[in-house]
Amino acid sequence: MKIGIVGSKKYTNRRKIQEFIFKLREGTSNQLEIVSGGEKIGAESYVKKYTLEFDIKYSEFPPIHHNYNHYCVKESYHYKKRYNVRNYFIRNKEIVDYCESIVVFKPIGIRCSSSENIIAESKKQDKKIVLVN
Repeated sequence: MKIGIVGSKKYTNRRKIQEFIFKLREGTSNQLEIVSGGEKIGAESYVKKYTLEFDIKYSEFPPIHHNYNHYCVKESYHYKKRYNVRNYFIRNKEIVDYCESIVVFKPIGIRCSSSENIIAESKKQDKKIVLVN
């Protein structure tokens, strides 16, 4: 089961993310794969940290202007391209395409266009969405 877990760079409740991932691990078989966007700060940094700490398979789709790393699903030649804000929205679509369901960690009252975009893309593809504040 591939579950995309993404979120705002301004999301700071690391304990909630840790508990969520722990419960996922307890409630699923060894087939669980957690997929994220690979951001260095905020929700996605905690997703990566706790997924790896709990020894769950981890994959990521960073925007194409980022560097390749060994968690990337796509080949290395897809990365280190020129920056464009659209790269984030392309990445979001790739995550939704790849996953069966999406979890979004987003603080209440904070606008996050990337989180809102991945929610809209998930709805468009009729994927299950869980929003955590």
